[in-house]
Amino acid sequence: MASAGAAVTVVERCAVSPPPRSVPPATLPLTFLDIPWLFFSPTQPIFFFASAAAAAAANFTQTVVPKLKHSLSLALRHFFPLAGKLVIPAALSAEPHLEYNESDSVLLVVAAAADGCEFKNLAGNHRRDGRRFRRLVPEIGGGDGGKRPVLAVQITVFPEMGICIGFTLRNVAADWRTFNNFLKNWASLCKSGGDLLDAGRHVASHDRSVILDSGGLRSFFLTEFWKMAKNVKDVNFDDSEIVRATFVLGPKEMEQIKKWILTRSDLLFGSTQLLLSPYVIVCAFIWVCWIKTHWSTNMITRKDIVHYFGFIAGGLTRMPYAVPSTYVGNCVGFGRSAAIREELAGKDGVVFAAKAIGDTVKKLNGDMLGGARNWIAEWKEMRESELHVTVTGSPKLDLYELDFGWGRPEKFEEVSIGTGAISLSESREVIGGIEVGVALPRLKMDAFSTLFNEV
Repeated sequence: MASAGAAVTVVERCAVSPPPRSVPPATLPLTFLDIPWLFFSPTQPIFFFASAAAAAAANFTQTVVPKLKHSLSLALRHFFPLAGKLVIPAALSAEPHLEYNESDSVLLVVAAAADGCEFKNLAGNHRRDGRRFRRLVPEIGGGDGGKRPVLAVQITVFPEMGICIGFTLRNVAADWRTFNNFLKNWASLCKSGGDLLDAGRHVASHDRSVILDSGGLRSFFLTEFWKMAKNVKDVNFDDSEIVRATFVLGPKEMEQIKKWILTRSDLLFGSTQLLLSPYVIVCAFIWVCWIKTHWSTNMITRKDIVHYFGFIAGGLTRMPYAVPSTYVGNCVGFGRSAAIREELAGKDGVVFAAKAIGDTVKKLNGDMLGGARNWIAEWKEMRESELHVTVTGSPKLDLYELDFGWGRPEKFEEVSIGTGAISLSESREVIGGIEVGVALPRLKMDAFSTLFNEV
């Protein structure tokens, strides 16, 4: 795990399970909304908390770590699939599933950074060396005998400065809504000292029957998975030449972009009504900045190449039937928008991008499952295409409201984004703003920053 920047030393590695005899063994089938996530590498979110008191050496080892362990155990009682395993049998006749046994646990790594002052550097929006973040998330491993851990956690203390909590999560067990519910439950238990006896009673539902499959998508997706299973591997990004930066778009900038789109849309699309939500506006602007960044350094001159923008759409309000907000598992749809290079790279690029993304959102709003049989094939095509962009995270998750007793996070980062992905979250400082996490080689980050600042 060698990397640039201050050294991080592992102090402890331990296994955290739900309280003894609190959760019976369980096997959970994968629904058709879980199966597509078998093709994705784990997500790796990080939260930085600025608290000199909590990060004091004695307080951290004697008070903070034991409290985090205890409250994590209590939270896993209600979110036990996260402590279990993803089982992928070797035989085609068997089905991948989630499994929990009383011997299962979450790997918890406790670490210490040599330089506490490094906290301020890492927990900022400015450019930072991408390699420095890899030391702050745990390795989850592939597991033995087809059984893969679902979640690993790393707590890193920056002496006298703050605490960082990093995760490696296989989304096949939980979408971001579920994971956010888990985090809030864990944080509440930690902040209260574990005194919330009823915490979790009404925040976790494991009833897989609520995901109805009238279209036979589960069987179809399983067939698609077994066709490609041997090529499904976790991706390890090379961060040696990568810098990370966070860009913020507030309501003022969004309104400027929206006005420009509306000014040009009548000329390009006539009376067509565009869907111009803050999410669509931000994604459209970032997509165009991304394409123009790579266009300037790309030797290929063809202008008719199709570029894709992929994102996830929440399913609670889009499914044709009710799914409880407390459901533990996946309830999201997949969206893929397409536009040709000449459109995206031209002066009206943001307008074309907004129409493409907005039209995709409209389709998902109207019938989220209407094109579901194409999800896996479309995303495979997108990943194999040139200069595609995918989005992880959502500005609707209120991640900056997470509080373990040290106040709101100073910064959120998604480490798993490579040079073909961005992360989105709500802004900590700008009301109604959206933070965009970007990871690019240095020269391309120069170009991207220039384009972004033209808004």
